Amino acid sequence: MSSDFRRKEQLPRLTDRIVSTYTEVGTINHLGHCPLPKYEEIIGALEDLKEILYPGYRRREGLHMGNVTYHVGDLVDRLHDTLTTQIARALHHEDRVSEGVEVCEDQLDYEAKGQAMAIDFLERLPGLRKVLAKDVEAAFVGDPACKNLDEVIFCYPGLEAVTVYRLAHELHKIGVPFIPRMMTEWAHKETGIDIHPGAQIGRHFFIDHGTGVVIGETCEIGNHVKLYQGVTLGALSFPTDADGKIIRNMKRHPTLEDRVVIYASATVLGGKTVIGHDSVIGSSVWLTKSVAPHTTVTIESPKLRIRAEVPDDLNPDANYQI
Repeated sequence: MSSDFRRKEQLPRLTDRIVSTYTEVGTINHLGHCPLPKYEEIIGALEDLKEILYPGYRRREGLHMGNVTYHVGDLVDRLHDTLTTQIARALHHEDRVSEGVEVCEDQLDYEAKGQAMAIDFLERLPGLRKVLAKDVEAAFVGDPACKNLDEVIFCYPGLEAVTVYRLAHELHKIGVPFIPRMMTEWAHKETGIDIHPGAQIGRHFFIDHGTGVVIGETCEIGNHVKLYQGVTLGALSFPTDADGKIIRNMKRHPTLEDRVVIYASATVLGGKTVIGHDSVIGSSVWLTKSVAPHTTVTIESPKLRIRAEVPDDLNPDANYQI
């Protein structure tokens, strides 16, 4: 049975109904404004940045000290142009949202600010490579299943998420709006690891396995810290002001001092919660208060109950407890 082309006559009316909602529900459309940062451009910039941070591991093969300068120079030049434009868009959008301005103006001024921020950010890449080298080392040292450093760079989702976080965090520190969160949410989608770009994370950081890890905006994490899958470093509650609105600019997430290890599915909550250095938090722990340095926190071993599936004529109620 073929389709009835007469049914298409209702599509213009449907189109009108859809478009009318753009006025009725104006909070989820962006019309009549200057362009936002472009998602594809930001992800493309991330790929270029990772090519610079880990040369020879990604798109370009055959790199050596005789040609790598040209390759990196080409990437840096492209990143300058891309980031200048995208940061300018983010700055303009931020001002429009905060000041309620509905028209595009002073675009050249935003381009100049965007360029200054882009160059400031690119100047941080040499130092960032040194930090990431320690993160790669942390994964190799911390995982006995890892055979070499190349395996970490090629395969480990924890390093992917931390790399994107560290790039986004540098943009966050110099005041770039919007784009850092776009970056870390892309990494969240790709790896299952959710790190807010505002979090402060020290050197030699390793997330093993990684899926389900959440690190909140105001977390402070020291050096040589290791997290396993499913760990949540979150907020205990969301205080509100007199109008019932969430108070946003305050410490809501925990602090982890140096050499802390947190095992799988543990949850640590609260801005006043401090995990002292050299402490270990066991699997599935729910913790909302501080612990002193050199502390181990575990839950009591649960009692397992195993019911054997046996034929009725043997012992239908057989229960075994361990």
